Amino acid sequence: MTTAPASPLPRFPRDFVWGVSTSAAQIEGAVEEDGRGRSAWDVFAAQAGRIKDGSDARVATDHYHRYPEDVELLKGLGVGAYRFSVAWPRVVPDGSGAVNKAGLDFYDRLVDALLAAGVKPVPTLFHWDTPQALEERGGWLVRETAEHFAAYADVVAGRLGDRVERWITLNEPAELTLLGYGLGQHAPGRELLFDALPAAHHQLLGHGLAVQALRARGATSIGMANSHGPTWAASATEADTAAADLYDLLLNRLFAEPVLLGRYPDEELAGLLPGPVADDLKVISEPLDWYGVNYYQPTLVGAPDPEGAGASHFGGIRLPAELPFAPREIEGYPRTDFGWPVVPEALTELLVSFRERYGDRLPPVVITENGCSYEGIDDAERIAFLDGHLRALHTAMAAGVDVRGYFVWSLMDNFEWAEGYARRFGLVHVDYATQVRTPKASYHWLRDALREQARG
Repeated sequence: MTTAPASPLPRFPRDFVWGVSTSAAQIEGAVEEDGRGRSAWDVFAAQAGRIKDGSDARVATDHYHRYPEDVELLKGLGVGAYRFSVAWPRVVPDGSGAVNKAGLDFYDRLVDALLAAGVKPVPTLFHWDTPQALEERGGWLVRETAEHFAAYADVVAGRLGDRVERWITLNEPAELTLLGYGLGQHAPGRELLFDALPAAHHQLLGHGLAVQALRARGATSIGMANSHGPTWAASATEADTAAADLYDLLLNRLFAEPVLLGRYPDEELAGLLPGPVADDLKVISEPLDWYGVNYYQPTLVGAPDPEGAGASHFGGIRLPAELPFAPREIEGYPRTDFGWPVVPEALTELLVSFRERYGDRLPPVVITENGCSYEGIDDAERIAFLDGHLRALHTAMAAGVDVRGYFVWSLMDNFEWAEGYARRFGLVHVDYATQVRTPKASYHWLRDALREQARG
């Protein structure tokens, strides 16, 4: 069996929030039950060649029916919070208009079960599953989707707000913009490159409008979950540093600074965005109670090869030749089964740089996702990953970064988007043929680590 790291974790504050994360589209299944509408991911996965193993999420891990068993796993793990997402098309099947009571009833039952188990629910209102009816009318490329999202947020808060303390508006708008609308690797499969920028702006606007809707319902703990990681230049040359700066602007600053500073990081970029941008930024920058960071890895970036021809590939993603930057492989670090470099110290670097860049405009931080893909139930590599990243997080806190919580991605193995079921991020192994759940060694390690933290 796996052996634990030689020394216990450093001590975290007693009120530190420990949790795990999932998303509806990846675990719920039941896509045609109880009035749920179609999502953009349902349609995308049904198209030949979109999902690498040819699978889809119609069943996924069957969480819709098996949630009581999954809540017991959370209780046994000893986490204080569970970050899940509400499926927009389950609650408002067409994205706007009629509300599906049966969909709300499911989340009502889930919240009650969590609270009965001593686990605080932390719902994310949008984790990429845009209702297909809205996608067919332009999706996040059009302003109306942001307005419909706020109306949906109001519906969910009206039903669950009496029992939910902590809310998350959006998950990773950068990835939906880049992979969904820019490169076509995720739903909705558009290949617009820089013409995808309206999707970024409208998601951020939807976030701000949802914050207003949640506040109107009495919410006092609201955040969002942005993906961030350090960008490293491939060399000190002007070409490589300029390419790295542009990548960092598009993947980090474009999504952080409108929220935290009330402005876009580049005036020329702001000029490419639709609508009354200055007025929208006042909404986008509605004050947050905390800021969620999803961290997985840093990115090494250089200038494109001027003699290169055609598309390149990075991390399994096809990159068009016309992009003005080129991610490179990071050497010298262990890799996950997904091929991602394991660099815990980059989490410290990221958090310290955010504190230095944004100062008192940065609210308390919560790590809303951090995890890794490895095969096997006796998963020593995942234990080492979590141990290393928690130590790196503690180092950032010792350096003065106000971090209030940490959520592991993910509770269980699940449908990993375009990868299908080929990647396993879970603390709990799922046999997809039988839906049998088996806690991995990492589950037991984290359970024991949390018990040690609780002893004070």
